[in-house]
Amino acid sequence: MFNFIKNIFGVKNVDFKQLFIAGAQIIDVRTPAEFSNGHIKQSANIPLQQLQSEMKKLDLKKPIITCCASGMRSASAKAILQQNGFEAYNGGGWSSLQNKLNR
Repeated sequence: MFNFIKNIFGVKNVDFKQLFIAGAQIIDVRTPAEFSNGHIKQSANIPLQQLQSEMKKLDLKKPIITCCASGMRSASAKAILQQNGFEAYNGGGWSSLQNKLNR
């Protein structure tokens, strides 16, 4: 059951730390207010509602790790990015992703 839920949200056994070390971009799709209350230092804030129009700012040659508060919006962002030719991964909640990057 848990694996089924993980597949829905696009969370797989991805080594996020290695992706980040290799140059992956981290995109936090929360609102600016949420982002200002805490975020991963190296992340860029592009709210989900603005992702389509802001995609031109992203490097198509580098993988993208999306994050948000819980993993719901980042799953949507991952799907949008993949539909537009990006290599994207759902990092889930930003604080959880931060812990994975700091291990």
